Amino acid sequence: MAYEHILIEKNDGIATVTLNRPDKLNAWTRIMEREVRKAMEDAEKDDDIRVIVLTGAGRGFCAGADMDLLSGIEDGSEKREPGSVYGTEAYNVAIRADFQTQYSYFPSISKPIIGAINGPAAGLGMVMSLYCDMRFASREAVFMTAFAKRGLIAEHGISWMLPQLIGHSAALDLLLSSRKVTAEEALRLGLVNQVHDTDALLPAVMAYAKDLANNVSPRSMAVMKRQVYNAKFQTLSEAVATGNEEMLKSFASEDFKEGVAHFLEKRPANFSGR
Repeated sequence: MAYEHILIEKNDGIATVTLNRPDKLNAWTRIMEREVRKAMEDAEKDDDIRVIVLTGAGRGFCAGADMDLLSGIEDGSEKREPGSVYGTEAYNVAIRADFQTQYSYFPSISKPIIGAINGPAAGLGMVMSLYCDMRFASREAVFMTAFAKRGLIAEHGISWMLPQLIGHSAALDLLLSSRKVTAEEALRLGLVNQVHDTDALLPAVMAYAKDLANNVSPRSMAVMKRQVYNAKFQTLSEAVATGNEEMLKSFASEDFKEGVAHFLEKRPANFSGR
């Protein structure tokens, strides 16, 4: 399909989704919301894609909700479609309801989603970055919740996700103050995994993504991602039981056989994902 507010590029097992409103610092729109979800779901179904990268065009990642959209909510002209809380797909009983809301669906995508945060990530832009499985940031990146300075609250699950990443007190600091957090501070807080010079950001992200796409079992990545997100709702004993069950299933998989074979034969892996 043709996209209006995003770009899609697929190479070497990687789908790169680029928010593409650079003149607006990629401010979020309803069109962008639908297109990002469609792109993620398409990548999920594409057997040739093993890793997804989310980034922004130009000098920003996403400056938050477009002010026209916010104005529409404020004056009542922006209406949500009935049932839109679950996005574009019908409710799936096989996936936790927590991971099927308007923006919290990234954990339900079985493939790793890496956020390449190339510039400001504010408000809803910061929310979307948090739902990525990992975040690599440019030194020019800044993070800001923004909500308190707009008369809003901790939206779209950020009140759950942010403390998961950086802890209770640090999360309240960022939410209540709406202050700007540099890439270096974000790294210290655990908000991002790596920081790179601007020109080196995408090469670093792509090198990491290619390693996952070429050398790691897609089946293992999917199971591990599901385990880690579901474990947030489990006791230790439940997580152990899940791990034991999944280990038995992995022994019967083609990827396990290939994992042993390529190691013993000292050759590159050729995982099928099955």
